[in-house]
Amino acid sequence: MRDTTQMAAMDPTIVQKDWHARGFGCDLWIDPPGQRWEDFVHAVDELVMVLEGDVEFAIGGKLHHPRPGEELLIPAGVRHSVRNRGNSIARWLYGYCRASMQKPVD
Repeated sequence: MRDTTQMAAMDPTIVQKDWHARGFGCDLWIDPPGQRWEDFVHAVDELVMVLEGDVEFAIGGKLHHPRPGEELLIPAGVRHSVRNRGNSIARWLYGYCRASMQKPVD
């Protein structure tokens, strides 16, 4: 987990620039209370960062409860779920590695 709390607190566009420089997209996702996204698998790496709310990420069977500004990497091919555990809207950034930047799997 990469802690970029200062960066996110300043401006999410700074996170977007950082992720783009590292070969990832960056978009905002907004979930209502209780929203669950279960058992996803992607062919490329994904970065996520909570901006607001109580969001739980299950990545490869391990639970993560990142604070706002903490970045998580979801590796390609790993089953994952996302859950808004709070009583308010959750806002989080997500970005997929551009295919041309993805490392080949051995």
